[in-house]
Amino acid sequence: MRTRLVAAAVALAGLAAGCASVQPWQRARLSDPCMMFDPDTGQVTYAAHWQESREGSAGGFGVQGGGCGCK
Repeated sequence: MRTRLVAAAVALAGLAAGCASVQPWQRARLSDPCMMFDPDTGQVTYAAHWQESREGSAGGFGVQGGGCGCK
């Protein structure tokens, strides 16, 4: 019983170690454009519009709704 408790405490400490607070001077590095998924949103929006116009369909990007076809 004691070894299970120790193992659970070690696992919990390991999971909690992943949380960290970010200082104000560190935020500039985290907001660097290379850290973004889509740094040029205008280009991504244009490409999505172009593809929707070409295929005659809309959607398929991100979370939009259920399977009923509504946005």
